[in-house]
Amino acid sequence: MLRLKYGRMRLLWRAFSFSAVAFALAVLSADGGGAQRGGHAVRLIVNGPIGPAVADYIHRGLEKAVDGGATVVILQMDTPGGLDTSMREIIKDILASPVPVIGYVGPSGARAASAGTYMLYAAHVAAMAPATNLGAATPVQMGAPGTPEKDDEEGKSPGKKQEDEKDEDAEPSSEESAEGDSAEEEAEEGWNPFGRKPGMEQKVMQDAVAYIKSLAQKRGRNAEWAVKAVTEAASLSAEDALAEAVINFIAESPAEALEKADGMTVDVQGADHVMRTAGLAVVELAPDWRTEFLEIITDPTVAYLLLFTIGIPALMIELYTGTMIAGVIAAISIILGLYGLHVLPINFAGAGLILLGLALLVAEAFVPSVGVLGIGGVISFVIGSVMLIETDVPGFGISPWLIGSVATAAGAIMLLVVAMIVRSRGQAPVSGHEAMLGASAIVVDWSDSAGSVRFQGEIWRARSTQRELEKGTKVVVVGREALILVVEPAENRSEGN
Repeated sequence: MLRLKYGRMRLLWRAFSFSAVAFALAVLSADGGGAQRGGHAVRLIVNGPIGPAVADYIHRGLEKAVDGGATVVILQMDTPGGLDTSMREIIKDILASPVPVIGYVGPSGARAASAGTYMLYAAHVAAMAPATNLGAATPVQMGAPGTPEKDDEEGKSPGKKQEDEKDEDAEPSSEESAEGDSAEEEAEEGWNPFGRKPGMEQKVMQDAVAYIKSLAQKRGRNAEWAVKAVTEAASLSAEDALAEAVINFIAESPAEALEKADGMTVDVQGADHVMRTAGLAVVELAPDWRTEFLEIITDPTVAYLLLFTIGIPALMIELYTGTMIAGVIAAISIILGLYGLHVLPINFAGAGLILLGLALLVAEAFVPSVGVLGIGGVISFVIGSVMLIETDVPGFGISPWLIGSVATAAGAIMLLVVAMIVRSRGQAPVSGHEAMLGASAIVVDWSDSAGSVRFQGEIWRARSTQRELEKGTKVVVVGREALILVVEPAENRSEGN
C-alpha cells in the first residue's frame, strides 16, 4: 500500500514539474514576443532609387529577420525616390511585418525624398541622422503631359479669355475676394467649383495625398505636413522634421537609434508592442546575388539593350541564317529583356514604334526603296526609344546617349545597304538571261546551221545564221531560245560594233 502511494506521489510530482516548466516557457515566450528581450537587430541598407530589386531585397530581408529571430529591423535609407508600385510593395511589407521596423535616414548627408518619405512614414519608428532631409513627395509626371491650367485655357473661347484677362487686371472687390478665398479653400479640399471632371494628374495627386495621410494617422505623426510634402513638394531637415513631429528622434548612428527607441510602444499588427532594443547587436543583411542580378536586368538601359539591340536583331539573324548560336542568344536576351520591362512602367506605343522601326530597317535590305523605309525606321526607332519608359523618376530612364548611339549605328547600316543597292544597279548582270548576252563561247562541233558550243564550262546546243562554223571558232551569244543559244562569229560581232 505504501509503495503504491509512493508511486502515485511520484507521478503527481512529475506532472506538476512538467506543468511548471510548460507554464514558465509560455511566460517567457509571451514576454519575448511582447517586450522583445534579447535577440539582435537586422539592418537593411537602401542606397539609390526604389525599384523592383529594392522591393524584393526588403521583402526577403524582412522574412529572413523574422525567421532568424530578430528583435527589430533597421531600414537605413538614402534615396531620391522611385517607382510607385515598388514603394507600395515595400510599405505593405512594413505594415504587415511582425517585427517592428525603424526607418532611419542616414548617414549624414543622406535623404529620403519622394518614395523614401512614404516609407519613413510607414515605419514603426522614424529617425534621421543630422544633416539629412526628407520630403518632395509630389508624384512625378507619368504618361502624356497635360496640366489642368492648360486644359482650362484651351477650353475657353477667345471672348472668355479676354474677359478673364480684364478681370485679372481689375481690382477685386471685398465680396469677390471673400468668394475667391472660399473657392480656394474649397478647391484645396478637393471640390471643383466649375463642375469639371478631374484630370489624371488630379486623381494621382489626390490618391497620393490620401495614402501618405493614412500612413501618418496610423503612426501618429504630422499628417498636415505630409499633405504639404505631396501637394507643395515641401521638404524638411532632420531638426525641422523633429520639431514638426514628422520623426520620433534624431540619431547619429543605427546603434544610437536602437538606444533611443528602447521602451517605445508601437503598433505591430494591431497590438501594442514594447520595444527592447538597447544594446542589441546589429547584423547587416547585404543584398545577395539574386538582388544584384535583378537590379541589373531591371535597369531600363540594360533591358532596352537586351531586348531591342541584342535579342530582336539576333532573332532576325537566326531566321535568315539558321545558326543555332544566334537563336540561343536571341532567346536568352528576349526573355531577360521582357522580364526587365515587365516590372517597369513602359509605354506600349513606344515599344510598338521601336518594333516598327526595326521592321522597316530590315525591309530596307529587301525592298528597293532607296532609303525611304530605312529613314522611316530610324525615326520610328528613336521616337519609340524616347517614349518607352513612362516615368520621370531618377534612375529609371534610358540614356539619350545610348539612344543616339543605337540610332547612329542603325542609320549607318541603312546607308551601307542603300549604297550597295545603288552600286549594284550600275553593274552589269552576273547571272540570268541578261548575263548571257554578249558572252563568248567556243564551237565544239557544227553541222549545217546548228551544233554544240562550250559556254561557261558547259556544252550547250546552238544555232546560227552562219551555215558553216569550224570547230574551235569563237562565237558570241546574241540570244537564247529555251535551251538553245543563238550565236554569231565573234569576228562578225566585232565588225558590226
